[in-house]
Formats: sequence, structure tokens, C-alpha cells
Amino acid sequence: MSSATTHTETNGHINGQHPSVKYRDYSDDRKATSDETVYTTSNGAPYPHPYETQRVGENGPLLLQDFHLIDLLSHFDRERIPERVVHAKGSGAHGYFRCTNPIPELTSMDILSEAGKECPISIRFSTVGGESGSHDQARDPRGFSIKFRTDEGNWDIVANNTPVFFLRDPAKFPHFIHTQKRHPSTHLTHMDDSTVFWDYLSQNPESIHQVMVLFGDRGIPQSWRFMQGYYGHTMKLINKNNDWVYAQIHIKNQQGEVKFVKQEDSASYSADHSTKDLYDAIEKEDYPKWTLEIQTMTPQEAEKAWEEDKINVFDLTHVWPHSKYPLKKVGELVLNENPVNYFAEIEQIAFSPSHLVPGIEPSADPVLQSRLFSYPDTHRHRLGANYQQLPVNAPRTKYRAANFQRDGPMAFFNQGARPNYISSIEPISMRERTVDLDKVHGHFIGQAVAFMSEIRPEDFNAPRALWEKVFDDGAKERFIKNVSGHMENCSEEEIIKRQIGIFREVSDDIATRLEKATDIKGYPGIKDMKFNGTHNGMASSPEKRNANGMSSKILYSGAHSQGAPIQGTHPRQPAAALAH
Repeated sequence: MSSATTHTETNGHINGQHPSVKYRDYSDDRKATSDETVYTTSNGAPYPHPYETQRVGENGPLLLQDFHLIDLLSHFDRERIPERVVHAKGSGAHGYFRCTNPIPELTSMDILSEAGKECPISIRFSTVGGESGSHDQARDPRGFSIKFRTDEGNWDIVANNTPVFFLRDPAKFPHFIHTQKRHPSTHLTHMDDSTVFWDYLSQNPESIHQVMVLFGDRGIPQSWRFMQGYYGHTMKLINKNNDWVYAQIHIKNQQGEVKFVKQEDSASYSADHSTKDLYDAIEKEDYPKWTLEIQTMTPQEAEKAWEEDKINVFDLTHVWPHSKYPLKKVGELVLNENPVNYFAEIEQIAFSPSHLVPGIEPSADPVLQSRLFSYPDTHRHRLGANYQQLPVNAPRTKYRAANFQRDGPMAFFNQGARPNYISSIEPISMRERTVDLDKVHGHFIGQAVAFMSEIRPEDFNAPRALWEKVFDDGAKERFIKNVSGHMENCSEEEIIKRQIGIFREVSDDIATRLEKATDIKGYPGIKDMKFNGTHNGMASSPEKRNANGMSSKILYSGAHSQGAPIQGTHPRQPAAALAH
């Protein structure tokens, strides 16, 4: 009797099999220890040793009949899936959400219906631009995605650690991300050649708010645990009476201060510092925590926000002032369980803003609308059409979920012998609609327009407040050092002159400091500049207004409102219904 057999028998198992387990399932496999298993080929047949290969005689060629070796090598050749185009580098963990301050007056979401209501969650943190092996301490926005496994399906929040982003026109997104990746000729990132990085920003000045955040102290968080999270997009919360409000969602760090890393210190951290920090904290039972908080506006308040303050609730580069739209806490998030297998539980996890549950709906934010399509589309590419059936993505509802999506690669749950259509012989149960979509979304009337936004004075209001009211003297010095240091790798002086001109619209103080730091005189502002990607609403003459050399005959479709909900956009609802 071999020692291996003796070992398994002394543990109460025969050849690695539990007497009480008849079939293999995901939960059992995830929890099994090595000495509770037996080595097999992929079809479950026991095999004596992983290193065996069949050959002709002692020195002959290998045998094609050796399924064990073919099985081993062919799977090895295919064991990598495409990395995420964006947010490739990341880590995550599992935990729970608890509702502390229910808001049934605002939403019929089951998970926010009563105090103490809980559901399991998974969170994945990530950098945005780098590949899967890139450095955790790169100056880059961070992803902050949460999967809530509620009683009514999975709800995903796909957020960042910054409240705004570089763009508000969705067609710009692939172009922008290309400027964050390696150069097609040199294969260098912007850490070694920042020319294309600044070229894009200097042609798309609506990015200035995100640039201010990115090159400020929040640009390199000390670790995932000390970040804030912001949905950025405006959502709609709908209550049981089908009255609704616009909402912004924030995830506030409870680990104390929002710690950051200085640019000059970032290289002293290991490439996987944030990954290790999160894992070690949970192993030590120092569980990271955040609060989930919301801001709300009624539809009429959203119209007023544009008319009076030029705040566009559909604009990903705009924020809602906390003083006017205060935060309201609704719950707490805790991470208390590390993944057992990173690939299965973090690499395969699939988030999408279109993964919604009754009580929350998307707004007309154009970048959000594009993400509703793009995220599931990339999951179908990376993981397959049945990506929602993977254990980490599967919903955990109290009812048996069914639909008419059948077949395709890896269809684990193919719904048995049930008819694959709406059958009158074997009818499927259906729950009545809880959200009146006609009331929530049914007020859009108009012709199709080809709309590209333009830069306006209001686009500089929030960045200016950041510089003048939020950054202290030390933060301002670090900002100038971060920007000018990054610009040192830009090979085109014209690009830097343009970018300094954009900064001058935020504050002449920023522009003057950057001119001194770079020894390059920037433009006096943007009134005489033309942009490739954006109409210049501050242009000194009509011929400078049009983007990318477009004809002056262009129709500025929607440009008077930048796509914001103008007065009269929303039919009036009873004031009592929207009180909050």
C-alpha cells in the first residue's frame, strides 16, 4: 500500500473521495483541501502520476493516444483569457452589504427597503490604463466595482475613485483609452513618452477637471483600502409609486484619512502593493469598510441646476455640490473574505452598469448609455455568451430564474426540458412589472441629432474650486511638480503650450507656475485655440469655434444646452410624491 493511499485513508477518505459527496459541485470544489482530492484527467478518470508520458520504447517518440499528455498540454495552451482592455490590473475580495438607513420613499429596491437587510457582495479594485502586470502605484484613475447579490438579482455599481472622467462624448472613449496604452510604433507607455497623452488632453479641454484630480494627491492612492468610490453617472431611483429622482452614488472610505503616495515615493512600493495590502488586511481580520451614500435631485431640480448653475446632471465631467445636494447614508459595505482562487473569483467576475434590479434605472447620460452596451459586450468576448452562469457572476435569488437564452459555449444551466419559447402548454411564471417604464423613460420626443459637446466657461468652475478651495499650499506644489514632471516626456512643445493655455482658464496661478516649471510659455487662454475633439464655445471668432476644421455650416445640435435637461424637459409630478 502506497504512502499516499495510507494518508488519504487515515483522513477518512478513499482515493480522495468524500463518502458523503456523490457529485462534484463548485462550492465543494472551492473548499476542498489537497489531501481530499485525487488526481484525474479532465474527464474525471483517475491517473497515476502527473508526470507520466507514453512513448514507443525507452527512447522512441510519443504516442498520440496519450490523452493525459494531450489533455495537459492543450489546456495549458488555452489557459489564458483576454485581459480586460480597460481595468486589466486589479484585485478584490468578498463581503456583505447591510442597509442601515432604508429609503423606500425614494426607491423600491429590495436591498434598500429595510434596516438590517443584507446581501453578499464582491468588490474588484483596479487601475484603468495599464496591462495586467502593471504597477499598482501608477498615476491613474482606479476602478471601484461592486456586485450586490440581492434577492431580486445582481446589481452592479461600476465606479471609479474619481467623481468625474476625461470625457462626456461616448465616441471619444476608445480614442482616449488608446492614448493611455502603448504607442503603436515605440511600444512605450506615457511614463516614458507622454506626447500622445498630453496631445489628447490638449485637444479635449473638457478633461481638465479629471486632470486636476489625477495629478493631485488622489492620483496615487496609498492602497485600495483608502480610496473613495464614485459612480460618476447619474442614475434614477424609482419608488413603489413610480415617482423618481436623479441620484449620484458615493462610496466613502471608513479606514480614516484618504491616504495617498507622493510621485517621488511611488517607485519604492512593490508592483503589487495594493493587492498585497488588501489581502493581508483581510487575513488579519482588519476588514475594510465603506459607507454607501447618495445625492438626489428631483427632475425639476435637475432643470434648475442647469438653468441657474450650469450643472448638467448628464455630464460625466460635472459634479453636484454637496452643500446644495447633501449626501445621505443608506448602508455599509464590509470586505471580510479573500478569494480562494483569484482567476475564478476575480479575473472572471463581470460587472456592468446594465446589471440593474427593480427600483433603479439609467439616466440619459450619454457615456452611461454607451457603457450599458459596451460592458456586457466585452464580457461576452472575454468569457463567453453564458458569462452570467459562472459561479462568481450567478445571481442568488430565492426563486428559480428562467429565460429563453439557451445553448452556446459553457451553458452549465441550460434549463432542462422546459420549452425554449413562451409555451401555452408549459407556461413560465411571470411577475408583474414593478417599475412603470412609460412614466420613468417615456418622455423623449425629437429628431435624431449628431451631437458633439463644446467647451464652455462652466466647465472650468469645478476645477477652479478644486484649486482655490480644496488644494492647500502643499497640494498645489505637488500638483505642479506632478504635471511638469509628466510633461518632461512630451516631445512636442506645442502640446504643452496648448495645455498650459487650458490650465490658464482654471487659474492663471496654475499656468504661471507651470510656465516656470517647464520653461515653456503657454497660450494666454483658449479663445484663439481650435480643438480636434471639441467645439470651442469660448472662441473669439466663428471660424475658431468648429472642431477639427469642420465647416462653419455645421449645426450645433443641442449645443445650447450641452444635452442637459432644460426647463420643461420633465412633465410635472406632484410635489408630495417627490419630497425627500
